[in-house]
Amino acid sequence: IIAAIEELGGSAADIVRTRMYLVDPADAEAVGAVHGEIFADFRPASTMVVVRALLREEWRVEIEAEAAD
Repeated sequence: IIAAIEELGGSAADIVRTRMYLVDPADAEAVGAVHGEIFADFRPASTMVVVRALLREEWRVEIEAEAAD
């Protein structure tokens, strides 16, 4: 996510919101911990939800981000 934003001339500091979709609530603590490490300095608003499935069966987590300059 950060690399994609940097390709457009932005940085991690420009990320204002993230959404994390999990298929297994047991993954919430681990995903939240990694999210916290990556965004420790910038703290975007974030939402984490459990969904029934993602597009591909092997996917466990999907993350989307919004950035503003």
